[in-house]
Amino acid sequence: MKNDYLERVLKARVYDVAMESPLELAPALSKRLRNRLLIKREDLQPVFSFKLRGAYNKMAGLPKPRLARGVIAASAGNHAQGVALAAQRLGCKAVIVMPVTTPRIKVDAVAARGAEVVLHGDSYDEAYRHALQIKARRGLAFVHPYDDPEVIAGQGTIGMEILRQHAAPIDAIFVPVGGGGLISGIAAYVKRVRPAVKIIGVEPIDAAAMTESLKKGRRVRLDQVGLFADGVAVKEVGKETFRLCRRLVDDMVLVDTDQMCAAIKDVFEDTRVVLEPAGALAVAGAKAWVGRHGARGKTFVAVASGANTNFDRLRFIAEEAEVGEQREAILAVTIPERPGSFRTFCATLGARSVTEFNYRIADSAEAHVFVGVEVHGREETARIVRNLRRHGLKTLDLSDNEMAKTHVRHMVGGRAPSVRNARSPELLYRFEFPERPGALLRFLDSMRGDWNISLFHYRNQGADYGRVLVGMQVPRSELGQFRRFLKALGYPYADETRNPAYKLFLV
Repeated sequence: MKNDYLERVLKARVYDVAMESPLELAPALSKRLRNRLLIKREDLQPVFSFKLRGAYNKMAGLPKPRLARGVIAASAGNHAQGVALAAQRLGCKAVIVMPVTTPRIKVDAVAARGAEVVLHGDSYDEAYRHALQIKARRGLAFVHPYDDPEVIAGQGTIGMEILRQHAAPIDAIFVPVGGGGLISGIAAYVKRVRPAVKIIGVEPIDAAAMTESLKKGRRVRLDQVGLFADGVAVKEVGKETFRLCRRLVDDMVLVDTDQMCAAIKDVFEDTRVVLEPAGALAVAGAKAWVGRHGARGKTFVAVASGANTNFDRLRFIAEEAEVGEQREAILAVTIPERPGSFRTFCATLGARSVTEFNYRIADSAEAHVFVGVEVHGREETARIVRNLRRHGLKTLDLSDNEMAKTHVRHMVGGRAPSVRNARSPELLYRFEFPERPGALLRFLDSMRGDWNISLFHYRNQGADYGRVLVGMQVPRSELGQFRRFLKALGYPYADETRNPAYKLFLV
């Protein structure tokens, strides 16, 4: 019975709480892609996410005495709301363990449905371990967010609906991937009914647990995951979901933050709905796959998995969308420091819409300009760069430089020649700090007291984490201790010491 997911999906009890979400054409995006793109609107579910399908199917199938004792789950958002709604409908108790970093709007949404909320730990992993302890102590039934056959079958009803709603040929279905429950369920049904339909998973490039696992033929546990698409920020995929994906998934696509933001904008322009980053993954993946393969005249489906977006994250999404859609070029240009050179630079740039301009003298010989320009694609960016270089201006394209876009554009002018110390050079690292009291203090307490912080820039985009750029002066003899500090800290990080934007504008 475990392997017969077709029967499980057909028998899944989801429609007591879930609606059959519409499958809608995205007309503007279809025209731009020169393919027919249909969006499966799971963002329209009562909890604005597909997660209630699997949660309810699992809980509705529990024996009555076990259900009466209550259920427990660990989640930072959409799964929590699905379990809470299912418990409310089934009349049972629900305990939801959420990381303390979870935004208050999500905590309140879960509590409003009558669930008991327990805040524990900085991450999902810590909340998950604590939930298992409570489960054992109180005899509650655990509702896993993805690695459970009944949860997988509940999510698989999306695949059943897609095939029922679109009887004509479908070339591929693009599905966001976190732990793998959604894509496993869809693939298990679709491959039995219409095996010719390709099933293509989409992950963030910094949370590619399924991609790495499929490459290596075994489940891989990532040391860190990016948190922008928090709905799919999973370090290790499920055992059962991996088994299914190895057999049924045709391809995986990786996308970055800019591409997700551009996809959010694309869907908004067609639907006037703002998806969450994980909810826009499938659309971003479809765009990337079409670009890679040059597909034309095909029919694709992208699953819009959710729309639980914090309002104060929208500014960041809007900024990144322009770069992700290749509508903004970010350039660093070095100009000679002499009268009239700045005017010459502007004249060379031409009559273009400038989105950002930062200018800073570097020394008596030259100055650096950080400039954002509206463009119509990478080809136009390349033409601008070639033209500036042809006029003798050293130009660097920073359009794909994450540190430049997130931090440096807000810091131009902060040069500090004093950090050029041979014995204790400045190391530059980009971190993601959990948005909770004490996160910075934990960072400082973990550092050695004689390591000097020479630069600090913090930025939050309304997520449950903040982006931090830190410069630290560490003696060369203590670099081994520094690496151990990074590992023990446990925050996602990236070494930016060799980043050209840092060299040009900050040191």
